Amino acid sequence: MSQIIIHVDMDAFYASVEMRDDPSLRGKPLIIGSLPHERGVVATCSYEARKYGIHSAMNIKEAYRLCPNGVYMHPNFDKYRAVSDQLHQIWNEYASATESIALDEAYLDATEKAGSWENACAFAHTIKRRTREELGLTCSVGVAYSKTAAKTASEEKKPDGYFEIPTEEAFVNLILNRDVQVLYTVGKKTAEKLNRSGIRTVRDIQTRQDEVIRLLGRQGQWIVQQALGKDDRKVVAYRPEEAKSISRELTFQEDVEDFDFLKDVLVLLSLSVEKRAERVGLYGEGVHLKITYSDMKTITRSRLTASTRSAAAIMREAARLLEQVQKRPVRLIGVGIYHMTGEMYRQVHFDDLLREPSTEKQDPLQEDLERLHRRYGLDFAGNLDKIFHGETLYKTVEYMRKHK
Repeated sequence: MSQIIIHVDMDAFYASVEMRDDPSLRGKPLIIGSLPHERGVVATCSYEARKYGIHSAMNIKEAYRLCPNGVYMHPNFDKYRAVSDQLHQIWNEYASATESIALDEAYLDATEKAGSWENACAFAHTIKRRTREELGLTCSVGVAYSKTAAKTASEEKKPDGYFEIPTEEAFVNLILNRDVQVLYTVGKKTAEKLNRSGIRTVRDIQTRQDEVIRLLGRQGQWIVQQALGKDDRKVVAYRPEEAKSISRELTFQEDVEDFDFLKDVLVLLSLSVEKRAERVGLYGEGVHLKITYSDMKTITRSRLTASTRSAAAIMREAARLLEQVQKRPVRLIGVGIYHMTGEMYRQVHFDDLLREPSTEKQDPLQEDLERLHRRYGLDFAGNLDKIFHGETLYKTVEYMRKHK
């Protein structure tokens, strides 16, 4: 029997928990994130607030302009994690493996426990009923033959929805004439790139496969597979908060006092972390920096982020953390990601709410590599994979230190 996957996605999770606990908030436009007088963005909002055009990651001042009479509040992550634990207790009863994507979202492998398509669909309805009766919350659930199709199904009838996609043919027929962004791996920038070439629908992707791959490379190959309904990925059983971090560190042959040089080293360390995270298929929802000074005192700094394994994002956050530490001779530097998750998590974390939405260029990492080329005469073209094994990274950094 082919696999049967259930995708569960809670409806406006943070806002729904707050409205459950404070009934006076029900029916009101509730915005979770920064307060209107603060710098930052929206983490999530109630469906009433969405009617005003408010959405996740919107600048909080723009949200206030659209809805000055809304209720604005900071998120309470301790409360949301406690509710998430209760949700997982329910989900685990109906799956041989539960892959938690976020506090409020998971894939469930129901193949073995259900034994049939009909039983899996019954499981899905039971999950919805128990979530409502036991926790006072609603969720949208999709049942499908693959992870991609299950996620699409759960979004089909939101909120409080239920939808089934039993076969590849059913999936393709459902999405064929829809915008390319119906594929969850196609974000705004990728869609714009495809649109500029006249590729606007899933049908366009199917009929112009070679062009999509030429435009987007390896990402394009996966997008084409999604558009064809092909996805044999398994549900990986773990909770992100229980997973270990992924990190890389270096001990210098001689202590380093030049913090601009340390920022350059962070570029290579961040690339190394990205490669390791890609190999195991994980993302981190936080970045941490480790420094050991010449007197052997070790300090660490960390901050939550939107989930990432991008070297550019890791480098950016690590550089910010580096600016916060005492400037004295450094013996060791390390960087890593933690709070691991299985997919890109689009909901915004609280620490991100205090910064303005990014206006960075699309490929800041390339600028970092070009800077390293100018400063040290190193040519990384086609050689990045080679420097992350054994002593090669250490030797590369020592070369940089001697030739800066």
